[in-house]
Amino acid sequence: MTRLNVLLVLAVLASAMVLVHSQYESRRLFMALEAANKDAHRLEIERDRLEVERRAQATPLRVEKIARQQLQMKTASPAITQYVSLSGKAPVPVAPVAAPSKEAHP
Repeated sequence: MTRLNVLLVLAVLASAMVLVHSQYESRRLFMALEAANKDAHRLEIERDRLEVERRAQATPLRVEKIARQQLQMKTASPAITQYVSLSGKAPVPVAPVAAPSKEAHP
């Protein structure tokens, strides 16, 4: 009978240890899930902010302003349009070629 009691006590202790370990793992995984959800929410907010910023940066007026100021681009007009004709084909409109900058040649 004492052998049976010892065996049952060992089974109860082993069961208790497994239960404690599974509860610990459950809490650890829950905390990891909460941290991942928090990061996902933070990244979603950041993505929305960047999308709004991208839309603001890509407005047609801003693009045109940068093209004029930084790239020294001009709007196409018939006065500055050059046409090149291929042999036997109709003329094809081509964008004007920019003059070489003075800084490029010493």
